Amino acid sequence: MRVQILFFGVLKEIFGGESEMLELKEETSVAHLKSLFEGRVRGREDLMRSIAVAVNRQYAQAEDVLCDGDEVALLPPVSGGLR
Repeated sequence: MRVQILFFGVLKEIFGGESEMLELKEETSVAHLKSLFEGRVRGREDLMRSIAVAVNRQYAQAEDVLCDGDEVALLPPVSGGLR
């Protein structure tokens, strides 16, 4: 199956763009998808463990299963704000 991955924040720089299409096996979970990206960012695994994932614009849980054509957003933690 094919899913579109969208990168936000610092993840755009880490992965070299705003999005990519990814071929996955059927029944791939959000947790497995995150582990695939952890393997691509040696030394930044802590960042990948702290990201939020949205599937089709809804926050997803680790055990959620992806489907062909899903849009998956990887959202890094945000810091800062008003004082």
